[in-house]
Amino acid sequence: MIDINSSVPDFELDAYQNNEIKKVKLSDYLGKWVILIFYPADFTFVCPTELEDAAAYYGEIKKMNGEIMSISTDTAFVHKAWHDNSPAISKVTYPMLADPTGKVARIFGTYIEDEGLSLRGTFIISPEGLLKTIEIHDNNIGRSAREMLRKLQAARFVHEHGGDVCPASWEPGDDTLKPGVDLIGKI
Repeated sequence: MIDINSSVPDFELDAYQNNEIKKVKLSDYLGKWVILIFYPADFTFVCPTELEDAAAYYGEIKKMNGEIMSISTDTAFVHKAWHDNSPAISKVTYPMLADPTGKVARIFGTYIEDEGLSLRGTFIISPEGLLKTIEIHDNNIGRSAREMLRKLQAARFVHEHGGDVCPASWEPGDDTLKPGVDLIGKI
């Protein structure tokens, strides 16, 4: 598993997007913020709610120089079949990556060896290819795309305003902190 602030190794996977199956390389997105959303499997219960939720924020994330990519151990053909048959997944326009061997899920520490599936994991990667956030949890618990967006906004703010940090529940427009400066005022 890779660590925070480490370079994310490049990978190439098949992807389904806009009624097309194509190859996608992570390095194709250098210069953009990338959000990887790992999920267990297509045609399940919680997964479509999460991917639909992320789709609702996709336009806003793209305006922030960001890209969402979902990843499961299904093939790109299964992604297409799911997209064609699910009202929730039909709203997804971001790339749906196929990791049937679990190679990429293993890199990020989400692969469940005895099931051949992935845990739910969300990772935000900086434009320079550095891992900035890790969120992994049980497959029975769905994620919030709104919180994913907030984390991206905080990561971008810190990236653009070196020296400032974002406190708990920070939202754009809220006050930030300057380590050392704000600490001295509190003593």
